[in-house]
Amino acid sequence: MWKMKFFDDIPGKVVLTEVGPRDGLQMERQILTTDEKIHLISALGQAGLRWIQAASFVHPEKVPQMNDAEAVIERLPDMDKINYSALTLNQKGVERACRTKIPWIEISLSGSQEHSRANSGMTVEQAMEQIKPMIMIARRAGRKVRGSIQCAFGYLDTDQISVDAVKRLTGLFLENAVDHLVLADTTGMGTPVSIRLVLEAVLPMAGAIPVCLHLHDTRGLGLVNLMIGLMMGVHNFDTSIGGLGGCPFAKAAAGNIATEDTVHMLNRLSVKTGVSIERLVDCSRQLSRLLGRPLPGKIYKLKQ
Repeated sequence: MWKMKFFDDIPGKVVLTEVGPRDGLQMERQILTTDEKIHLISALGQAGLRWIQAASFVHPEKVPQMNDAEAVIERLPDMDKINYSALTLNQKGVERACRTKIPWIEISLSGSQEHSRANSGMTVEQAMEQIKPMIMIARRAGRKVRGSIQCAFGYLDTDQISVDAVKRLTGLFLENAVDHLVLADTTGMGTPVSIRLVLEAVLPMAGAIPVCLHLHDTRGLGLVNLMIGLMMGVHNFDTSIGGLGGCPFAKAAAGNIATEDTVHMLNRLSVKTGVSIERLVDCSRQLSRLLGRPLPGKIYKLKQ
């Protein structure tokens, strides 16, 4: 397949973490039953996804869509084949997660003061103080940790996050030996320039620790930003089936980059994912029927 020269150095294989069962469903007015969630997660696994974020341990009144986190995790299929994770924002969330069998815990904090207060009820500094004890609790329970920085590329037009601020939060996670580092474009503010600038600062710091990009498509730049990550050597990306997702505390945020759209693009670049686009399309169609509306993703509407 012909490639332009600047595509020559992109990875031949990437890892996709499916966040639809958490990031996607948390934004839906229609709350799926535990059975429906397990059916979706099982179908995603059958499509070849080996990293799936299944739930979050957050305040049930703020995010009622995740009320059954414990029940979902108890029934997760293929625990020996799939790396499941759950999101947490505070110590109580980590403690809840550790009472389940979830093997990966994502410990997350925001780079934005405004978003941090809305999302976790803490300032950035208060959230930073909790990171070490949260990771220690997870480690003592034998769990692996994804450390994630929300709003790493900005929160709102009036709330830009500096590269130095992202480096400071990155340093905190690396000092506490996270297994993976996630840079999240929570509100879709990222541009090719900001993605490049942040990665130029963070990748040398991370060294051998895998860095994952969690991209939203609010301004239509999700896959463009993924390309910048690829060309800079990033091998790990979060995606969401059908392009579902958003943030309950950022009204302007759109969904994540769609898993099937991402796989379609990577296939055209001869980048391996190990994921069946046909099965992903089936997942999106079934989910669209279940939710009673079209999903933001594109490829599932085109594939026959």
